[in-house]
Amino acid sequence: MAHPLSGANIGTLARVAQISGAPKKWPAYLGVWGAALGRWPFSTAERLALLGRLPKTAEMAPPVFILGHWRSGTTHLYNIMCKSDEWAYVPPVATGLPWDLFGLAKLTRPILERQLPEHRYIDNIPVKPDSPQEDEIAIANMTSVSFYHGIYFPKEFDRHLARGLFFEGCRPVEIEEWKHRFIHLMKKLSKLQDGKPLLIKNPVYTGRLALLRELFPHAKFVHIHRNPYEVFTSMRNFYAKLFEEFALQDYSHVDVDERILQVYDRMMSRLERDAAGLPDDVYMELRYDELDAAPMAAVEKIYEQLKLPGFERARGKFVDYLGTVKSFKKNKFSYTDEAAAKVEGHLGRYLEQWGYKRPGSEG
Repeated sequence: MAHPLSGANIGTLARVAQISGAPKKWPAYLGVWGAALGRWPFSTAERLALLGRLPKTAEMAPPVFILGHWRSGTTHLYNIMCKSDEWAYVPPVATGLPWDLFGLAKLTRPILERQLPEHRYIDNIPVKPDSPQEDEIAIANMTSVSFYHGIYFPKEFDRHLARGLFFEGCRPVEIEEWKHRFIHLMKKLSKLQDGKPLLIKNPVYTGRLALLRELFPHAKFVHIHRNPYEVFTSMRNFYAKLFEEFALQDYSHVDVDERILQVYDRMMSRLERDAAGLPDDVYMELRYDELDAAPMAAVEKIYEQLKLPGFERARGKFVDYLGTVKSFKKNKFSYTDEAAAKVEGHLGRYLEQWGYKRPGSEG
């Protein structure tokens, strides 16, 4: 299980291989296939055992989705809110073994937990057995339509990005399969955690609000945004770290800066379109600055505006958790004139719309 794709099913691996071409890191790639083949009997047994036992979508409590571009504070907000016992979320074992949650994952959980990194690869946030995760790595193990396949197989980075973020180039049957497997994962997570309402964080879903409402009509959403200057420089580090750790092919050809700026603009444009006219108790926006300066007030604001129950019951746990991360040191990056010019040239309207200035500038 050295590579995240080791939790994939054979069909997903075959389709990704067809799209992506040959890897350069053959030992890791063969390890991925070996894990998939070795897990196949267990995954099949679990799928058959769960037939008719998962909840129907209409029976599930309405989920809440945390939206926002990568590096915008989605993880910090997710970590706080998941301290409430009233949410179901995505545990680490679900990202690595989404097909095996009720069988192999339970049997091997102590081993898998010992393999967890001390911190996330892209920053200093600790990773523990109960740390909530985004579901995109799990989705990449269940379908060929995922942003993460661009990280794993950067030879076709642009193609995977277009497919995994915007469904561009996907056949209709692939989109339907993605929907089916996404819902299947949500049902498994719900059953695993006694039917509690799901709290899901995934930056990819920032551009899919309309689709999520189609699948879960009563879902609620909070979008957290951060100064685009900070997001841009942090995303450079994001790609550098993930490529170095997980890429199975060469990635030197990828124009990271251009992709960051293009994706940011397209995702935010889609979000604006999809969120237009939604009631305040269905969709809300939050500045990362608010969360960073007064996290309890920010979380209480979310509960009040979206009319979510349980804030007072969880208040003590939120306070306790925030006390443990007081000393957390964020990554710090320099802001060059060149980087600032790129952000201003591509994302100027968001700077103006949200009132963001270049960090360190006056006014």
